Amino acid sequence: MYKLIIKPLFFLVQPEWIHHFVFNLIKSLCSIPGFPAIVKSMFVVNDKRLERTLFGLTFPNPVGLAAGFDKDAKLFDELAYFGFGFIEIGTLTPKAQPGNEKPRMFRLPDDEGLINRMGFNNGGVDEAVVRLKNRKTKIIVGGNIGKNKVTPNEEAVHDYEKCFEALFDHVDYFVVNVSSPNTPGLRALQDKEPLTKLLFRVKELNAQKKNPKAILLKIAPDLTNEQLDDIVEIVKDTKIDGVIATNTTIDRSSLKTDSSKVEAMGAGGLSGKPLTKRSVEVVKYLSDKSNKSFPIIGVGGIHTGKDAIDMLKAGASLIQVYTGFIYEGPGIVNNINKEILKNGL
Repeated sequence: MYKLIIKPLFFLVQPEWIHHFVFNLIKSLCSIPGFPAIVKSMFVVNDKRLERTLFGLTFPNPVGLAAGFDKDAKLFDELAYFGFGFIEIGTLTPKAQPGNEKPRMFRLPDDEGLINRMGFNNGGVDEAVVRLKNRKTKIIVGGNIGKNKVTPNEEAVHDYEKCFEALFDHVDYFVVNVSSPNTPGLRALQDKEPLTKLLFRVKELNAQKKNPKAILLKIAPDLTNEQLDDIVEIVKDTKIDGVIATNTTIDRSSLKTDSSKVEAMGAGGLSGKPLTKRSVEVVKYLSDKSNKSFPIIGVGGIHTGKDAIDMLKAGASLIQVYTGFIYEGPGIVNNINKEILKNGL
């Protein structure tokens, strides 16, 4: 029903507008007594074989929702009813910021992809904390943190510090995001020296807490093997808890969409099916190079059960979806979990 009727209607409307419309619709429907139970009965797969224990947390299943969908922690409780094993909010920054000018999100239906240049648009970490304090479900929530656009890279560590401190009591794990292509200069923080410094500082803050939480690093798919080698070394040196691979790509090769249309869309990160092959490659490279010494959350182009299986076999401990959720609909989590059970993974 979703792919035949609902998605074609949604795709008639500008992507960012329909995103907010769906948010409000889900919020309203889930406030109706009994509706959450109906949703759960349709989409949740309860099976102990799906459970994964990582970072001292027990994930009911390995399929999460990637950061960027619920940027401001407005819908994580309602999204939990759709069967996700965990939900990542953000990217959050210390101060509210509007992000880049609209339009800033574009569909590539022929490629089952999206291009976005949102630019960390969010209401600021403090607003998100207010909502997180009222968490109604037991869903595992990750906090994805970044820097404000106006903050120079030399001072970026302070933005991450502020977000970490504000969110610490309200999320279950942290993700340091230095890999979005939509904040000018942000990816420069992936270079070995500044990244090591940043992660050491976040680890230092974490060590001061009574019950430290897992810290993961989200990386770009556009890194070379030499840069991925650096990532493995950095994880080892800083002793962070894992890596999320990968964010969106700036690569535009091998797209089916007419190149003139793609050029007209402009800059931004590409997600969805065009990223499937590369994200699996990055996960496998990191897993093999590190001898599986740290957990990897695989994300990028996961639309089907087969995509998920390929990612898990490449070395991912958990997976996340985003663009696949938009193209395949809410049944994607149910379908992937059933495929995982079928394959005994």
